[in-house]
Amino acid sequence: MKFLAIDHVLLAMPKGGEKKAHEFFHGVLGFEVIEKPAELARRGGIWFRFNHYELHLGVLEPFVPAKKAHPAFRVEGLEVLKEHLSHRGVSYIEDEELPNVNRIFLEDPFGNRLEILERICS
Repeated sequence: MKFLAIDHVLLAMPKGGEKKAHEFFHGVLGFEVIEKPAELARRGGIWFRFNHYELHLGVLEPFVPAKKAHPAFRVEGLEVLKEHLSHRGVSYIEDEELPNVNRIFLEDPFGNRLEILERICS
């Protein structure tokens, strides 16, 4: 037995948050929307893909955002992304505590913590 990869990451969102999730994850971050299987679509939520990775948002009631636990997305061109986020009115916090990494933290529309990082070649 061996683990091969992470299949997907699941974040929670409140009931009825699909439009906000679409606007942020597709409209701002550029993730592709993927169709949920019909059986699961009835529960609400929305799924996205980028590269070979999936991010699922599922309905949780009562909803509580993840303020500490979070996915970390690795990017190329973090400075370009920061300009893009600023232009779209999305705030973020820069962090320099991890060696050889430039990173920012931000929140999705529901208050879930997201980390975005770019590794620095040394």
